[in-house]
Amino acid sequence: MTSLMQKIKEVLPQLSEAERRIGEYVYGNPEAIPHMTTKELSKKSGVSEATIIRFCKSIGIGSFKSFKLALMKDLTLTDTNLTDFSVLNQKDSPYDLFHKVIHVNKSAIESCADSMDRKELAKAVEAIQHAGKIVFFGVGGSSTAAVDAQYKFTKLGYHSITSLDFHYMLSVIPHLTENDVFVAISTSGKTKDVLELTRFAQKKGAKVIAITNINKSPLYKEAEIRLCTPNVEQDFRIGSISSRMTQLTVIDTLYMSIFHHVGEKVLQQYYDTRSEMESLRR
Repeated sequence: MTSLMQKIKEVLPQLSEAERRIGEYVYGNPEAIPHMTTKELSKKSGVSEATIIRFCKSIGIGSFKSFKLALMKDLTLTDTNLTDFSVLNQKDSPYDLFHKVIHVNKSAIESCADSMDRKELAKAVEAIQHAGKIVFFGVGGSSTAAVDAQYKFTKLGYHSITSLDFHYMLSVIPHLTENDVFVAISTSGKTKDVLELTRFAQKKGAKVIAITNINKSPLYKEAEIRLCTPNVEQDFRIGSISSRMTQLTVIDTLYMSIFHHVGEKVLQQYYDTRSEMESLRR
């Protein structure tokens, strides 16, 4: 527990009802706050922007900007920041790190609920359900989610495509039409290759779905449909750990949503695959 978070917890009973709602939201979503504006926090917590300023003053901080800086400083000092280089300062055993990884991944997945827009998710499912082809693309850690998605939707009978090779993907995009979907996956939303293919797919008329960070993502602005992941890692990190978990959670949600619609049509194919796999094990 950080000192600022502890202070918020202690003053909650003394706050007005509106200020308490902000405090409770901050307490439940500390990682997201440093990247929010007062307008975004107002929308999330259901109070006015003026109330946010009053909340900051109630806990002894003069402005929302100063509050975010103080919170970010405290978060940086916590021992759950596994994905930046501060982990080198910790003398944890493998078993200690095992539990920390569980904690970080669990927190990342739970925070997905705050970043996901229900209407955007419904639009994404609708687009994919009626797609002729689905192209998934991500670079680095995000490529894991793209490969996983391609595998899952192929099992559902969709013409699904992905590749780590940018030039191969360039050859795929010209064959897309307005009946197809391009799913761009990038934590930061700043990856050049992802942005270039996104714009190319748009030129061909394909629907573009972005799985990207909710904050400061250029890809967010480019896409037609936005499935936002929470900001759970710093840009300068040792590996995509918790961010990868959020992307896979979104992919699994899309997969299960589509399976709900078409599952009965592909059950026999699932049984056939299972039967063939079992025969190969003998």
